[in-house]
Amino acid sequence: MSLLREKLLKGDFVITVEITPPKGPDVTKLVDKLHELKPLVDAVNFTDNPSAKMRMCSMAACKLSLDLGFEPVLQMSCRDRNRLAIQSDLLGAHALGVRNLLVMTGDHPVWGDHKEAKPVYDIDSSILVNLVQKLNDGFDINGNNLNGKTDFFFGATVNPAAEPLLPQLKRFEQKLKMGAQFFQTQMIFDVERLEMFMEYANKFAPKVIAGVVMIRNKKMLQFLSSKVPGAVVPKSLMEKVENMTDEDIAKFGVEMAASIIFEIIERRLCQGVHIMAFSKVQEVKDLLNLIEKRV
Repeated sequence: MSLLREKLLKGDFVITVEITPPKGPDVTKLVDKLHELKPLVDAVNFTDNPSAKMRMCSMAACKLSLDLGFEPVLQMSCRDRNRLAIQSDLLGAHALGVRNLLVMTGDHPVWGDHKEAKPVYDIDSSILVNLVQKLNDGFDINGNNLNGKTDFFFGATVNPAAEPLLPQLKRFEQKLKMGAQFFQTQMIFDVERLEMFMEYANKFAPKVIAGVVMIRNKKMLQFLSSKVPGAVVPKSLMEKVENMTDEDIAKFGVEMAASIIFEIIERRLCQGVHIMAFSKVQEVKDLLNLIEKRV
C-alpha cells in the first residue's frame, strides 16, 4: 500500500523531498540522511542519473529506504533503457516493494558527465505512462499477459513555467489520458505561473505536487538557468542576488522557498510540495521549521 497515494487521494497536503543517490558504492551518508528525513516528510524521491550524471540507481536507494520504513518514490527515465529494460526494472522494483513511481523522459547525455554515452529514448514519457498503466492492468507494453498485476501509484512531470505553455498543457492532457495518477512540477519560482497552470489543470482534478528548489549560491543559479533543461530562473531573481554573498544567498534561498510553500498552502493551489534541496538535510530542516512557524 502506498501511503503517499492514500494521503493524496484523501486530500491531505503532502511534502516530499528529493535525494540524489551517491556517486559510488558507499551508502553510509545516504542512510544517515534517510534517518534524519524520515520523521519530517511523507516520502523521498530518488533521482535517476539526474542531469545525465552517473549515480547509484534509484531502485537500490529505494530498497534502502524501504528497509528503514521510509516510503520511497522511484524515478524512471527513458534516456538509458529501452522498453525491455524499463519493464524488467519496473517488475523488479515492484517485487522489492516499491509502489510509488515518477516517470520522465530524462536529460540528454550531452548535459552530463558521460557525454559520449549513447542515449536510448526508445519511448518517451507519455508512452512510459501508458506502459505503467498496462503493467497495472496485468499486461506488458505489447499486450502480452503477465502472471499478475503491478500496483504502482505513478506520476509524471509537468512544467508550469514553460514558454510557450501550450505544448506543456497538451502533454499534460496526454499523460492524464494515458493514466498518470499525479503530477510533479518542475521547480517553481513564480507562484503566479503555478496558479495559471492550476486554473487550467483543475478541470481535470489532478493531484499536483509543486517542485520547490532551495538556491544556495550564484553558481547554482547560473547552473540551473543554463544547464538544467526546463528550469526557468526569472531574471529578477538573478538580479536580486547579484550583490549578495553566497552565505546571504543560502539564507535567502531557505526563506524564499518557505515563502513559496507558504503561499501555495495558504492559497490551496495544489496538493503538495516537493523540496529540491540537492540532498542537504539541514537546509530541509531549516525550511520545514520556517514553514511550521508560519502555518
